Amino acid sequence: MTATIALVDDDRNILTSVSIALQAEGFLTRVYADGETALKALIDNPPDLAIFDIKMPRMDGLELLRRLREKSRIPVIFLTSKDDELDEALGLAMGADDYIAKPFSQRLLIARIKAILRRVEVVLENSEGDAETAGPIERGRLTMDPARHRTSWAGEPVTLTVTEFLILEALAQRPGIVKTRNQLMDTAYQDDIYVDDRTIDSHIKRLRRKFRQVDPDFDAIETLYGAGYRFADD
Repeated sequence: MTATIALVDDDRNILTSVSIALQAEGFLTRVYADGETALKALIDNPPDLAIFDIKMPRMDGLELLRRLREKSRIPVIFLTSKDDELDEALGLAMGADDYIAKPFSQRLLIARIKAILRRVEVVLENSEGDAETAGPIERGRLTMDPARHRTSWAGEPVTLTVTEFLILEALAQRPGIVKTRNQLMDTAYQDDIYVDDRTIDSHIKRLRRKFRQVDPDFDAIETLYGAGYRFADD
C-alpha cells in the first residue's frame, strides 16, 4: 500500500519541492502551512509519517509534536536549522523519531523516511503474525513484546516510539553486553544512513526519562563512557 507523508512547514518552497520529490518516489503527500491547521488533520486522518519544521508561526513544531503525542504515535521527522542543537534535543526528547538539519539533501530525507517506514512495517508484521514466534523479552522488571510493540516496567506500561523500542530491544536482548553507538545506530538506522552520536544519546535520555516516570529509581540502562551503553545484568 502506498504510504502517505504529511508535510508541515510555513515555507511554501519547501512544501512544494519536498512534496514533488516524495511523489516522484511514489508517496502520497499532504501539506500544511502551520501547526494549528495540521494538528486536527493529523489526529483525524493520520498519515504513515509526518515531517515538521520546528520554526513556525502560531504553533511551532515542538508544540505540535507535544499535542500530537497525546493522541498519536505516528513517526515524526523534524526539520531544524543547522545550529539549533537545543531544538534537536528537545524534539527527540518529546518523541520525534529523527531529525534533519536545514539545508538538507532531499535524497537523505527520502532515505530516512524509507528507513523509518521499514521499521514500522516490521513491527506491524510482527503484530499480525504468531505472537509466540517473536517471543516476549523479560529482563527483571522489564517486559518487551515485539509482536505487539508493547513495553512495561514492573507491570506498568511504557509507551515507546519505534526507534526507542528497537534501541531498547537491542540492549535488552543481551544484558551486560556493551553496545556501541555505532551498533545501536545500525539497529535503528539501516542502509548506511548517516546519524550522528547525539541522536542515539538523545533517544537513550528519552528512554530513561520515560521509565523514570513509572519508577524514579530506574537505572537499568547504563552508560560506559567512551564505550557505549548496556542493559544491566541483574
